[in-house]
Amino acid sequence: MAQTLTAKAPKPKLSFREWISLPRVQKWFVIVTFAIVPLLLLLVFTYIPFGKMIEFSLYDRSYTKIRGFVGLKNYTRIFTRSDYFDAMFLSVYYMGGALIQLALALYFATLLSFKTRAGNLFKGTIFFPYLINGIAIGFIFKFFYTRGFVLDTVLGFLGFNPESLPYWLRDQSINNYSLVATSVWRYMGQNMVMFIGAIMSVDPTLYEAAEIDGANRWKQFLYIILPSIKTIVMLNVILSITGSLSAFEPPYVIMGGGASGTATYFIKMHQTAHIDQRVGTACAMAVVLMIIIIIATILQKLFFRFVLKEGVDDVPERSPKKPRKKLARV
Repeated sequence: MAQTLTAKAPKPKLSFREWISLPRVQKWFVIVTFAIVPLLLLLVFTYIPFGKMIEFSLYDRSYTKIRGFVGLKNYTRIFTRSDYFDAMFLSVYYMGGALIQLALALYFATLLSFKTRAGNLFKGTIFFPYLINGIAIGFIFKFFYTRGFVLDTVLGFLGFNPESLPYWLRDQSINNYSLVATSVWRYMGQNMVMFIGAIMSVDPTLYEAAEIDGANRWKQFLYIILPSIKTIVMLNVILSITGSLSAFEPPYVIMGGGASGTATYFIKMHQTAHIDQRVGTACAMAVVLMIIIIIATILQKLFFRFVLKEGVDDVPERSPKKPRKKLARV
């Protein structure tokens, strides 16, 4: 039989409104929009300014004048001036404070993760300083450490002679410790909340099994809690130490711009850019700080991976199963 070929009817042309209403078009529109908008924001507010900062670091310039191309002389100036090295060395104080802060946060998080009388009150009290603006905290502790004010009064009630107490902000041997204590007080609550969230995700049956085996709280922490939250611990260590490299608010507000040997690297960068009007040198300082933070992050990850065996599976690999031989059918 002869087959009759029937021509296909042409598809009707869709208007733009009908075309944009199609499910597949809306799907791709959402995907492209959610991909392009974040990339565009990153490009405009991160990558282009970062490229400009590297470009500015190669020039001797202020905010209004470009005095000429100097190449790597701005970077050479950073590594040949002692005041920049002294400012960078102050980060060691804040790194030590970051480790103390993490230890206290982990301690309180472990206590408050179990049933504790007025536990929510303690959580809110410890976390509350993180909600206060950094400038406000600076002014609070500026009067807290002032001679004859809050801290001296409290120590006087405890039996200390107020005349024998040191000047907490003037004495260069202890003023940086006072500023670090401010940062510990402020950021400990943030780390505590992150640790509590990680501890609450641990299977409670592990604690029951440990109690049956006679394990006390310390052994439960050492062999159950700490291995279960080591990823969060590593994250907090990285964030705290990299944040200590860019400490700014406590010394700037409390000490009025980093007086008496308290000017951190970030404050020196601020003074170089906005007071001395050496924008090229300040941009070079920012690039050096970024490189130091990247190196510190890599070293910490390597330390956790190879020294503390972070991310290494303790379960031995199973040998691949041998394929079974098929029996021939009779």
